[in-house]
Amino acid sequence: MEQFLQLTNDFIDKLFIYGPFWIYVFLFLASFVENIFPPIPGDFITVTGGALAASGRLNIIVVFLMVYAGGILSMMLIYYLGRSRGRDFFMKKNYKMFSRDDIPRLENWFNKRGAILLIFNRFIVGVRAVIALVAGISRYNPTKKFIFVSISFWIFNGLLLFSSYLFVINFETVYHYLRMYEKIAWPIIIAIIIIFVLIKFRRVKQNER
Repeated sequence: MEQFLQLTNDFIDKLFIYGPFWIYVFLFLASFVENIFPPIPGDFITVTGGALAASGRLNIIVVFLMVYAGGILSMMLIYYLGRSRGRDFFMKKNYKMFSRDDIPRLENWFNKRGAILLIFNRFIVGVRAVIALVAGISRYNPTKKFIFVSISFWIFNGLLLFSSYLFVINFETVYHYLRMYEKIAWPIIIAIIIIFVLIKFRRVKQNER
């Protein structure tokens, strides 16, 4: 990871040769791809954009807009993928770990608690795309989806950019807390996934008897 981050910093420095426009494009693309391929450290790149703005090399408002636009676009695309094809696809496939019997229950559950999930969506590491897909499968109201996810992005990205702007002199402090956040969040997410798989596997075994 450290090598990737160093390569990212070097890449950004090279982009500055061609002007800040390409840095804004990079921030947009990084935020877009992050939700599709979670291993990409989009949060670190966002913090880097804030630090560059604090040093006077970028405009903080444009940085915020590029990060928000990339993130919300990818989330809405995933949502519409689930909405247009997701339900029929999963109903036909009838996966053991995601059967046609699970889909109605999941839709009902998301329609009851979807707002909470979407508002806290940006704070959840690794499952943002899953939440967007489930929202599409359950045919959650697209306007509400856009508003709730936007609120989540505004709060989270605002905090990241403010932190990097505030601690630009001691940038490693911000990175340290981001790494700590990821180390705490990932084990919890993995444990939840394992528990879900075990419960589902047990139900499948019981149904086969």
